[in-house]
Amino acid sequence: MKKHNLFERISDKITCWTGSPAAFAIAFAIIIVWGICGPVFGYSDTWQLVINTGTTIITFLMVFLIQKTQNKDSKAIQLKLNELLAASRHASNRMVDIEDLSEAELDVLHKYYQKLSDVAEEDEDIHKSHSIDSAEKLSEKKSADHARLGAKK
Repeated sequence: MKKHNLFERISDKITCWTGSPAAFAIAFAIIIVWGICGPVFGYSDTWQLVINTGTTIITFLMVFLIQKTQNKDSKAIQLKLNELLAASRHASNRMVDIEDLSEAELDVLHKYYQKLSDVAEEDEDIHKSHSIDSAEKLSEKKSADHARLGAKK
């Protein structure tokens, strides 16, 4: 079931290893050795070039490995959240796959959830769950109630 391509297997192992204490200790030791060698090489341009080139190459490659790992983790988290939304009877299924929306569309959803938060704050029952749809219906009902009460006065 877990068939991964060669790049994925290698990148997973490298990212796990580079986050380990052993990797940090090795990197630290390299810097210490490089620093100690400074007087031996007279703090020459070549001495500086060695560390600059090495760190630049490693940083360049790590950016891609880290991005791949983050993409994979993000996708896994989105799928888990989608499963929770799909399994929840009271959750809005409109939220599944919203990561594909544009930033402007996400801003619109944010406004809806701000409205939902406002409705939840006004509710006396802190355990009551609201969805976007119920927030809109409750807001419409409250507006109608206010209009009806205003007409009676």
